[in-house]
Amino acid sequence: MDASIETLDLTVNGEPGTFPMRLTVAGLIAALQLDIRKVAVELNREIVPRSTYAQVSLNSGDTLEIVHFIGGG
Repeated sequence: MDASIETLDLTVNGEPGTFPMRLTVAGLIAALQLDIRKVAVELNREIVPRSTYAQVSLNSGDTLEIVHFIGGG
């Protein structure tokens, strides 16, 4: 990887990963190709309100748990 490109080291659902710098919770959900309307996010053991996903910036070392809801009948 190009050393001039800054990245974030995040743990998502127990798996370490590297993501682009300046990422928000909403950006991460989009990068993971999840439906923002069907997920709940915990950041460093605190629930993130859906209304703030676009404003909450992620930092290297953050730990996230993302639960994806699947409907059925």
